[in-house]
Amino acid sequence: MTEINGALQTLYNDIPRRHTDENMVEIKRIVAATEDLFIAIEAINPFYEKNIPAFFDALEEVNTNIKKANDRKASKKSKDSFMDAAADQLKDTITACMVFLGNGERVE
Repeated sequence: MTEINGALQTLYNDIPRRHTDENMVEIKRIVAATEDLFIAIEAINPFYEKNIPAFFDALEEVNTNIKKANDRKASKKSKDSFMDAAADQLKDTITACMVFLGNGERVE
């Protein structure tokens, strides 16, 4: 599980804060990689399979803010605000997942 926690920590450290085209590509990549790690966690045992869906739901909220940050009609300030919210949500979700995962040996 240290592999998954290490990968989650690396993704956490790479999360961009401000809206730029490059940061939009990067945060989308990080969300996709985080989702892949959540799928790996889900496969550990039935306990994780049953409890990981809340983290997928949190990623949906992150994606919603990313979409708002990419809205062509939004002002630069709004885009930065949505990007910042997405980054904060993603950091909170990854942190919560690392705590939830622990050493990967939890069972019901």
